[in-house]
Amino acid sequence: MIWTDIASIVFICVTMNHLGLIKAIEEHFEIELRGVNCVKCSTFWCVLIYTVLSSRSLILPLAISFLCSYIALWLELFEGFIDYLYHRIYEKIYSESDNNTPSSVRDKGGTNSTMSEL
Repeated sequence: MIWTDIASIVFICVTMNHLGLIKAIEEHFEIELRGVNCVKCSTFWCVLIYTVLSSRSLILPLAISFLCSYIALWLELFEGFIDYLYHRIYEKIYSESDNNTPSSVRDKGGTNSTMSEL
């Protein structure tokens, strides 16, 4: 059970930073979250806090936290690669579909010709 919790913490920390949620929180509240806006740092501290609270020693939680912080770097890289593939596929699909639409529809901003313009 503890390993699934640790994996969930790593995924949450990486994905929150990757999606820009931490940056949005910083901009909204006009604060700087130094330990949270870095994938390695946020993963390290969150995993360390969780593992220290659930165990009696300090050596194993430190080792797990360092390992998870480096895993977080690779997960961030993987999420960036998925974004890159998504954007390439998205541009390919929608640039081809834009080229296949009739010029009369494209000239009216993509509206259906049977609809009245307001």
